Amino acid sequence: MHADNRFLQRQLARFARVEPRETAAVIAAFCLFFFVLGSYFAVRPVRETVATLLGRERVADLWLYTALFSIAIVPLWGWLVARMRRSVLLPWTYAAVAVTLAVIGSYLGLDESNLQVGAFFYVWISVLNLMLVSVFWSFLLEMFDGEQAKRLFGFIAAGGTLGALVGPLTARLAVESIGNFGVLYLGTAGFFGAIFCQRILIGIWNRDRLATAAAAGTTGDAAAAKANDEGLGGNPFAGIAIVLRSPYLLGIASFVVLLSAVNTFLYFEQLRIVSETFTDTTRRTEVFATIDFVVQSLTIFSQLFLTGRIASRLGVRTLLTFVPVIMIGGFMLLAMLNVFGMIAALLVLRRWGEYAFIRPGREMLWGSLDTEAKYKAKNFIDVPVYRAADYVGAQAKSALDAIGASPAGAAVIGAGIAAAWAINGWLLGRRHDRSTQHDNK
Repeated sequence: MHADNRFLQRQLARFARVEPRETAAVIAAFCLFFFVLGSYFAVRPVRETVATLLGRERVADLWLYTALFSIAIVPLWGWLVARMRRSVLLPWTYAAVAVTLAVIGSYLGLDESNLQVGAFFYVWISVLNLMLVSVFWSFLLEMFDGEQAKRLFGFIAAGGTLGALVGPLTARLAVESIGNFGVLYLGTAGFFGAIFCQRILIGIWNRDRLATAAAAGTTGDAAAAKANDEGLGGNPFAGIAIVLRSPYLLGIASFVVLLSAVNTFLYFEQLRIVSETFTDTTRRTEVFATIDFVVQSLTIFSQLFLTGRIASRLGVRTLLTFVPVIMIGGFMLLAMLNVFGMIAALLVLRRWGEYAFIRPGREMLWGSLDTEAKYKAKNFIDVPVYRAADYVGAQAKSALDAIGASPAGAAVIGAGIAAAWAINGWLLGRRHDRSTQHDNK
């Protein structure tokens, strides 16, 4: 057993500075994120195909419902976190997702053109994907400290990227034989895998907390460990108040709003150009799956070999600024060349940069905050703030289309938003890096 652990530790050392005591937790977290994102990205091409059936105008309207449900989920999640042990809440969350996907798949299997079911699926999965990723990182932020986050989060994120690579590839290869509804069943199976990994990770977390308490000579070790897993208590709306009281968290919220605005402009240009270029819905799903596959291939290499090194040597500010700067130039090129090849290249660059650099960097910003902020305030920013910004951005894009703004004009506006995003990311990252340097002195 010890020989096996040493072997695994040596293999992990190729990609990250993983200490022997961290090996089991890192592998479990890697696998958990693999199943979470693998399952989501397997069904994501189906969501995009549903969006093309619904049409751009209806999708823009659905983003209002997405924003409303994202807001509504804040007190519900706050209430659950306040009262349920995380060791129970987290596995049951994945179980609820698995069952819901299976039910939606059954309805789409009966009638794929059912727009009501399609609209529900679009809103539900759009709220869910942010929620699941936020919950995953909240738990890891509780499990690992700030120093560990810089060393390990890039590698752990690569587990999700590997899943996001395998998911769309599986959808791409299987959709012709099992149909879009069958892809949802694949997602169901993946979330059952996530339940298994989450339970293993919780066991490691409990064991490590007991060992830490015993090493410190704390009395009542088991009782103390159980108490740390109890509900956080407090007001279900506490996350909102925590954000509004903190300039630092307001800065993170602003970063997310600008990120969403850039993504929204690209998203609707994607729907327009893909709808005009490809008439067959199966072909559209193949195109979306192919784009996702290319993105994840680039991302996993970056997370394994670049993200941790950049964070340690150049700071979080570099992770948060790199992509916005690229997007300024990308939008200007899109203004001059508004064709499928250009939008596809820009989507690949944006998603690659977001998953490889921005997302791990955003999570590192939370390392020094308390547990309540990591679960409640983080969820408020990651879900309702993000989705409300999506809706506002979608309506702004629709307004531009309504007044006859050209695609080139919209791209120029996108470049301006990307510039503001870059400035916000630089300032936010610089503050975090200075704080980290001060703490390490």
